[in-house]
Amino acid sequence: MLLHVPGILDADALASVRRALLDAEWTDGRATVGLQGAQVKRNEQLPDASPVRQRLAALVLEAVSRHPMVHAAALPARIFPPRFNRYRGGGEYGFHVDGAVMTVDASHDMPAHRIRSDISCTLFLNQPDDYDGGELIVSDTYGEHEVKLPAGDAIVYPSSSLHRVTPVTRGERLASFFWVQSLVRDDSQRRTLFELDASIQTLTATGADRESLVRLTGIYHNLLRRWAET
Repeated sequence: MLLHVPGILDADALASVRRALLDAEWTDGRATVGLQGAQVKRNEQLPDASPVRQRLAALVLEAVSRHPMVHAAALPARIFPPRFNRYRGGGEYGFHVDGAVMTVDASHDMPAHRIRSDISCTLFLNQPDDYDGGELIVSDTYGEHEVKLPAGDAIVYPSSSLHRVTPVTRGERLASFFWVQSLVRDDSQRRTLFELDASIQTLTATGADRESLVRLTGIYHNLLRRWAET
């Protein structure tokens, strides 16, 4: 499921993030990928150990965690601490598939652990007219989808998808990206639950029969109970 999630960061949060990124020290983005990825990746990233990255990651993670659409669509079990990248001067990332298992480094309150990447997320941090190029191209069985969203909005899509970022030929593209291990591994099952949840919310808002809503809600939770991996 390819889903546009609006308004994860508001204007004040975006301004704070961009100020921090302006003075940050960037490194070669190839440091965080394997041999295949390094052959097609040309961008910059904040180092994982950077205090700026850790502070901004906490800000983004808190905003993502409280966004109802992210919860409904992704059903997160674990979220990889957000990273940050910058594309400029022709920087691009050729077609690739994200790694299936990501290692999260140890922190002061948690040992090192791994997450399965079910869902990939890109959160756009500056406006589309700030730069030329930089479209995220996601390829699936329905063709190629071009994504370039307003600042503060995110795109979520299956991590199994082939995808790339086109060259940035003017300005710079700033984004945060991360992965989600979902309670529900199968994308089609997550889509069914998301659509069912959306229907329940719409019917509730329009004053539908309560008894029918209770039964429909029960169907949702019984499906989640069947499909969830805890």
